[in-house]
Parts: sequence; structure tokens; C-alpha cells
Amino acid sequence: MSRVVVAARGWIGTPYIHQAARRGAGCDCLGLLRGVWAEVSGEPLAPIPPYTADWSEPQGVERLWVEIAARLPRKARADAAPGDVLLFRMQSGAVAKHVGLQAEIGEPATFIHSYQGHGVIENALSAPWERRLVARFAIPEHVQYEV
Repeated sequence: MSRVVVAARGWIGTPYIHQAARRGAGCDCLGLLRGVWAEVSGEPLAPIPPYTADWSEPQGVERLWVEIAARLPRKARADAAPGDVLLFRMQSGAVAKHVGLQAEIGEPATFIHSYQGHGVIENALSAPWERRLVARFAIPEHVQYEV
């Protein structure tokens, strides 16, 4: 099983707190990704500049997409694997600013994310979520799986 999925499931139940990245205490969607990456890679939690809840929206800049693409290889949307980083556009025409981690593939496919009002949960990658999915990225195998 993917180390990323195992680690992400350990965050389930963590409350949603904007800009936080601490398992059990609080995180937002980016904090979940950062925290899980730190756990599975053994690297310290990378610092990031402060951001607002509407970050990049007024400028229409795909800042999150650019930052993730600079660090992880992009994959075809249909090439799903456990532990993939998923990028979502929450509204048509808006910037992509929500991330999650693919947990299960096939039927039913699931993903783990931190969602305002819910905290860290595992959701079905249902049709409404699939419509919002705009990009998929791979976490390197040496980090992703036990060797």
C-alpha cells in the first residue's frame, strides 16, 4: 500500500484550520499535503508564505497549480494511482485552489482532503468532484512506496 495513503488516513479527523499543518490539531488542504509529504519523505515541513482564503482569485493566477507543477510531475487525469496529488477548481472559471490525495482507485475511487466545515475526511471521488478535478500529479515512488 502507498505510504502516502497510510499517512493521509492518519490525518482523518483533524479539524480544518486555515494555514495550519499539524496532524490532530488542524490543517487546511495545503497543510494536509505539506504534512503528509513531511511524514513520508522525512523532510521538515516546508515553510510557505501566508495566504488568504481567496488567494489568487482576484488576480486570476493559477498560483497553486504552478507551485505544485514545479515540484511534482504531472500525470494524465485518467492515470490514477493511490497517493496521487489531485488539484480541483471549486467553481467553473475560478482558479484551482483545492488539493487532495487519491486513496482508492477503481470503484469506488476515494480521496482524502481537508475541507472547511468537515476537516480531514475521505470522500468518494464522485461525479461532482471528478468535474472539479483539473490536474493530477505523481509523488515520486521512492517517497510513495516502501522499498
